[in-house]
Amino acid sequence: MSWDLFLSLLLVCVLLYLGVQLVRFVRADGDLTLLWAEWQGRRPEWELSDMVVWVTGASSGIGEELAYQLSKLGTSLVLSSRRANELERVKNKCLEISNLKEKDILVLPLDLTDRSSHQAATKTVLQQFGHIDILVNNGGRSQRSLFKDTSLDVYKEIMELNFLGTISLTKCVLPHMMERKQGKIVTVSSILGFIGAPLAGGYCATKHALQGFFNCLRAELTTYPEITVTNICPGPVQSNIVHNAFTEDISKKLENVGSQEHKMATSRCVRLMLISIANDLKEVWISEQPFLTVCYIWQYAPTWAWWLTNKLANRRIENFKNGVDADSSYFKPLKKKTN
Repeated sequence: MSWDLFLSLLLVCVLLYLGVQLVRFVRADGDLTLLWAEWQGRRPEWELSDMVVWVTGASSGIGEELAYQLSKLGTSLVLSSRRANELERVKNKCLEISNLKEKDILVLPLDLTDRSSHQAATKTVLQQFGHIDILVNNGGRSQRSLFKDTSLDVYKEIMELNFLGTISLTKCVLPHMMERKQGKIVTVSSILGFIGAPLAGGYCATKHALQGFFNCLRAELTTYPEITVTNICPGPVQSNIVHNAFTEDISKKLENVGSQEHKMATSRCVRLMLISIANDLKEVWISEQPFLTVCYIWQYAPTWAWWLTNKLANRRIENFKNGVDADSSYFKPLKKKTN
């Protein structure tokens, strides 16, 4: 084989490889490390069965789906949120779709903003199961309002719930994990934990705070290598998070929710979360395109990211005012409300 022919074949192989990787990236719904773990990493079915998992925000959305998928893996569950009746509904479905028994699921109503109750709640879990293998900090609320219109009480409340409530519960559970020298702390953050978007200033602030806090905590736990800290950063996912979002006033509910059909299926998001937990990944991005590309731009080309955000900010705001879901407004044409 001549040298020229060899170089030509090598070039063709390189171009084919790059083409395949491009196609994979266009179709990706998670960051490259996560997708590698899905392909070659440890399976949740191997790693998470027979563990005790405490899930906050378990009455709907991602938390509810987590309960269902974990129950099928055979994990013992602690289900927490403020709505006891909804937790019972989730528990009953877990029992229907899995081999778990009544004793394997503890319904534990919990208000994350009532920090004085967290220590007692932790003792209740330990009395029931003896240990806690995984804490999934999933409870929280989103926001849809402009800063100029929003009461400071909203920012206080969302910080109390999303940030202080989460680290309070973690502070109660961590000593137990340190005593056992093992455990997993999983926090559902958001891609808005490292990027910014209009209409969600308070929500972004809490998620940025969670990212910073748990990155620091991970560094503080280097002498406990079997205690892992994972930050999960989903993009738009089909859940009730928009329905329950804060607005400009504490007492006001969001009127224009918009269609959620364009968002990632909750079941797929949770499956990728379980893969992340099983493989002890430190931070993962779970999002379909084009949001995943936006994450990479923010990470590696922040100047371009700011330019793109500023270009599209008014479009997002106007779409929201016209009843179009804010998460779709960057990429879909304006649709006027019809009476």
